[in-house]
Amino acid sequence: MEGESHTQIPHVLIFPLPFQGHINPMLKLAELLSLAGITVTFLNTPHSHRHLTLHSDVLSRFSRFPAFRFLTITDGLPPDHPRTFDYCADFITSFETVTKPILRDFLVSGHFGSDLTCVILDGFFKFLVDADDAEIKIPIFGFRLLSACSVWTYFCVHDLIQDGQLPIRGEEDMDRVLTNVPGMENVLRCRDLPSACRVTDMNDSVLQFNIKQTQRSSEFHSVIFNSFEDLEGPILEKIRTLCPNLYAIGPLHALLKAKLPNETECLNNLWEVDRSCLKWLDNQPAGSVIYVSFGSITVMGREQFMEFWHGLVESGRNFLWVIRPDLVRGKNGDVEIPAELEEGTRKRGYTVGWAPQEEVLAHEAVGGFLTHSGWNSTLESVVAGKPMICWSYISDQLVNSRFVSNVWKLGLDMKDVCDRGTVAKMVNELLVDPKEEFMRSAAEMANLAKRSVSPGGSSYADFDRLVQDIRLLSQ
Repeated sequence: MEGESHTQIPHVLIFPLPFQGHINPMLKLAELLSLAGITVTFLNTPHSHRHLTLHSDVLSRFSRFPAFRFLTITDGLPPDHPRTFDYCADFITSFETVTKPILRDFLVSGHFGSDLTCVILDGFFKFLVDADDAEIKIPIFGFRLLSACSVWTYFCVHDLIQDGQLPIRGEEDMDRVLTNVPGMENVLRCRDLPSACRVTDMNDSVLQFNIKQTQRSSEFHSVIFNSFEDLEGPILEKIRTLCPNLYAIGPLHALLKAKLPNETECLNNLWEVDRSCLKWLDNQPAGSVIYVSFGSITVMGREQFMEFWHGLVESGRNFLWVIRPDLVRGKNGDVEIPAELEEGTRKRGYTVGWAPQEEVLAHEAVGGFLTHSGWNSTLESVVAGKPMICWSYISDQLVNSRFVSNVWKLGLDMKDVCDRGTVAKMVNELLVDPKEEFMRSAAEMANLAKRSVSPGGSSYADFDRLVQDIRLLSQ
């Protein structure tokens, strides 16, 4: 009887794109599935796994699940490759030529175990498994780590090209409103489209790759989103017309917190966390601090960096700023800081290399978030009830920032602008002038987010449905 019972336990393989913004939510999904009694194998590249285990408690955290395994697969890149998002084309080529055949062999040969029930693949990785490969008999789920609104935008780009709405015709065309994106009529401007759309050649390889991979989402057995109905319901409905078996189970960090209310934040970081900022926040008045973080992949020039710094100091507000070692392009530790900035930072600011972001956003001293509008950061700010200033950098972030400001009314959009006057003005607009308006909208959305991951909520129910469907596949 014991052997028969064991064979019925589902076994899921999870494989994220090797960037922190993708690894982190997929690890949270892995933990949620493990808590539900499902065996999980988490596949990562050696480079990402090494950084993850160096700067996080992930090994000890998952040790409570005896059947859980971390395994690695090569990304095919040389050891000295920078492995940043700026080298996206290198990633695509290397994963296509090196990683794909190895993964296929692993799946066909039973390398991950004869009991493997299904694979949850990063939605970006659809190209790693061919839909017509008859030898791969395991159902492949896709986890789209982007917002639903950005994924739907990618779905519509092909039609925008066919309709002559793209390419964008120079800077004077950037504020042209797009009237024919279903469900987003008169919301998006050209400048709000994903950054891949800013090329003049519509046959550009990165643009076409994104279009093709998004369209192939319908080939997945099922599609998972880190989102919730009260935030993106109308857009999720649009995607369901193409991907009917869809699970919206976010915000994942809030769902995990709901399942484990007495546990601390799971720090799945590729960077070393500096917790000293929490003690600094403890000494600041409630709602007085603007938290500034541009995520794990944003890179800016020295001039932009200095404009942000001047703007934060000139705003006269307290600020906590995450400055990664590689945030400034070509810095090499030799940026010369004017005396007035050093003095202003001593009086009102605090900087760290990396912060425990969920805890920071939940702190009562933080009144707002100056963010790159990555989807994880956006959801974390939504759950914390903190309004945002959005300075989007790349890809889906440009769509997210438009929805934050013009659809969800949760903050201000500063994309394509980087000057000290605008930074100072928007910080004050967020923290001082119309603060009540933003705080009210943010508080309402935070309540909806928490309701979605509570028993009876939409995301709670969709996660239970996901678990049940995986169990049915194992029978």
